[in-house]
Amino acid sequence: MRVCLDTNVLVAAVATRGLCADVFRTVLVEHELVIGDVILEELRRVLATKFKVPADRVQALEAVFAPYPCIPKPAEPGPAFIRDPADRWVFATAMAGNADVLVTGDQDLLAVAGELPMRILDPRAFWALLRAGEP
Repeated sequence: MRVCLDTNVLVAAVATRGLCADVFRTVLVEHELVIGDVILEELRRVLATKFKVPADRVQALEAVFAPYPCIPKPAEPGPAFIRDPADRWVFATAMAGNADVLVTGDQDLLAVAGELPMRILDPRAFWALLRAGEP
């Protein structure tokens, strides 16, 4: 399964132990990670500004993503009915990467999930999907 992990899931995965860390590890080992410039740029910014992670540690984390193709910033953002403009770019990245699912904790994306042409799940629902063996 091609899985795009939103920045908030990645931050939670590297900042804490728990569900998001388990999701991240499982995606890396058992699925195809869809990652893009938009998500990596936001990840760098959040780790550096909100969490004060030193640049060398951010670079070490980025090395984890090196084996995966990086989706360039799409030419157009996602649908205008997604409230947060930044989320529109995350969705567009997932679409450009042909992701089967976008895993996010972002309520703006989750609120419109039924209106978008891709499965959008929070980490707990994605974990349940994996454990149920669904494609």
